Amino acid sequence: MAKQTAPAKSNKKPTSKKALVSVVLSFRNEEDVIPELIRRLETVLKKESVDYELIFVNDDSTDGSLSLLKKNAAKNKNIKIINMSRRFGVSECVFAGIAHASGDAIITMDADLQDPPEVMPELIAKWRDGAEVVYTVRTHRDGEKPLKMWLTRMAYRAINASSEVDMPVNAGDFRLLSRMACEKLLELGELDPYPRGLVPWIGYRQEPVYYRREARVAGTAHFSLFGSLNPYKTFISGLTSFSMAPIFLIFLIGGGISALSLAVMVFSFVFGDGSSLWATFLVFMWGSLLFAIGFVGIYVGRTYKDVRGRPRYIVKDTIGFGE
Repeated sequence: MAKQTAPAKSNKKPTSKKALVSVVLSFRNEEDVIPELIRRLETVLKKESVDYELIFVNDDSTDGSLSLLKKNAAKNKNIKIINMSRRFGVSECVFAGIAHASGDAIITMDADLQDPPEVMPELIAKWRDGAEVVYTVRTHRDGEKPLKMWLTRMAYRAINASSEVDMPVNAGDFRLLSRMACEKLLELGELDPYPRGLVPWIGYRQEPVYYRREARVAGTAHFSLFGSLNPYKTFISGLTSFSMAPIFLIFLIGGGISALSLAVMVFSFVFGDGSSLWATFLVFMWGSLLFAIGFVGIYVGRTYKDVRGRPRYIVKDTIGFGE
């Protein structure tokens, strides 16, 4: 029997009362940024004709971020905190925040203030106009090194070129989702989620907002190009989540190498020993084989993680949710 699911809620905007907007912020060790972040969020949202909640998802911080948030939550009941049981990662924390959000619309954004809260009124306006998803596109990135920006653009284009869905270039995790879109997103149970691909995949009316990404207000970047594995993990996750192209490419490379190797063997047998050239091709074949096994292994590993049935994350406790 097919699995029954509850009917999706309509995205009709509330008219008799203020809409509730939830802002989900995944963070780890951001005590230098949090005071300014809260100040700017409150300033922007108080000017909007909405109620709001700020959901901070703590990815097992080791600095004073949690203590700082608790002090602010005691003064502002709109501030809520989710503490993870260990470090799970940005995407998992975002999903935890969405699952706990009560808003008619949910905005997800980084906590380092590179995504300016002052853009949120544009997101809310397009949502009120009927968009189920409002994503942001970075027109410029302040404080980013040219090499990282170039590699980021190439990564986006590589993923998009091989993907089964159209993913906007330079669209990050700063976006607004309607309640209906969030419910559909939460139904997707895969581990290692890639929100930048999953959000376009669910469809519905999606509208862009263009903005200039700012440099960090304080602290240091957690996901530098050469000091963190996260950029590479994100790229591989995006590539393998929405495309079978790498496997087909490996198949073609393997077939080409096999044909070329056979030709070299025939040439070596007919015209000479060709031992050095043959040894070179053996090494090349061995490297290509390892590359192919590794890439296929990524797909197998993703399948293995999904069939184990483990949860995406574990919440240790929450603060401010009416416990």
